[in-house]
Amino acid sequence: MPQEQMQSAVEALKYQGDPLADAVIADLVSGGTTQAVNEVLAHFRDNDQPIPEDLPETVHRYLVATDAPPDWADLDRVASAYEFFVDDGVHVASVLSFGAMVNCYAQPRPSRVLSLTHRLNQPHRRLSETAQFVLHLMGRNPFGSGGNFVPTIQKTRLIHAAVRYFITRSGEWDVEADGVPLCQQDMLGALLIFSVQVIDGMRRIGIAVTDREAEDYYYVWRVTGALLGIPADAMPETLAEAQALNARLVEASYGPSAEGIELTRNLLSLYKDLVPGKAFDGVVAAMVRQVVTPEVADWLEVPHSRAWARTVGTGVRVMRLLERSEDRSRVATAVLDKAGSLLLGGSVRTLTNGQPTTLTIPSDLREKWLAAGVCPVAARG
Repeated sequence: MPQEQMQSAVEALKYQGDPLADAVIADLVSGGTTQAVNEVLAHFRDNDQPIPEDLPETVHRYLVATDAPPDWADLDRVASAYEFFVDDGVHVASVLSFGAMVNCYAQPRPSRVLSLTHRLNQPHRRLSETAQFVLHLMGRNPFGSGGNFVPTIQKTRLIHAAVRYFITRSGEWDVEADGVPLCQQDMLGALLIFSVQVIDGMRRIGIAVTDREAEDYYYVWRVTGALLGIPADAMPETLAEAQALNARLVEASYGPSAEGIELTRNLLSLYKDLVPGKAFDGVVAAMVRQVVTPEVADWLEVPHSRAWARTVGTGVRVMRLLERSEDRSRVATAVLDKAGSLLLGGSVRTLTNGQPTTLTIPSDLREKWLAAGVCPVAARG
């Protein structure tokens, strides 16, 4: 698509919600059946399950209409990304947690949405939901038989639609000035943060990602974006085009906000509680500063720690050397997997204030990680 045409399509997304999901929420609220639908959908968890029949007609039609990836999706190419997830999925999780989550908070408009939904003080919930979404994406066949990702995406769209419904009716949001809350432009921005910026963050801390792996990882997210309702003509076809759009759309939107600062502060506090001992208090902030840009870190008031910054920087150089070494399987893997194992394993027990979560790892991926000695045993498969 020509550059000007894509730019126009992206700009229009600021005022576009998700008509399919938005219609469902409007119908449920007007009919007072939201709770009953929640109870049915709670048991709708994998791609192979028949769509429940005991649902309102609007919900059933929505689930049927959103049940399959787009016709252009190459599922063989999606499957090729699986080996990347086997090798580096835990690293993806750690970079997403330390970098992508913070970069999301550098966007003032989405951060304000979180403030209006009273989720500023629930970083454990947001991290848990994001981790589960990505874990389902990492399965061998996320969009086909044996996977769990399609119902996850369908439910995510309904959650976003519910947020849009109540915020636009709250009297605290000006659609004409600010666009639709959780608009498709915000969805596209999140997609670029979780794909393009995760790859960039992995490379920044010394994790080797080949060009083919990076392209395939982005492709899986592009298919995911289509299932989330993002128009195909707004999503770049190649990683290079996505990187250019990321700079023009996402990074250009970054800036300080009171909501973003508070979200980041609460997230860092959560991570700090997961790292044992007062002596390590500065390591989380130093790790975040290694993954995000200095400007973003300063805007969001991520603390400085000179000692830990030097330590983390040295660790990154060591990781780069180990990544290039032939003995990566025994030495480098142990170093690189530690943060991801903590976030997906030890943290799972405390993400909801001490209550166990329903975080699950696809069974085939869990077996591979167990065999490699990096699977978080606290997460359920």
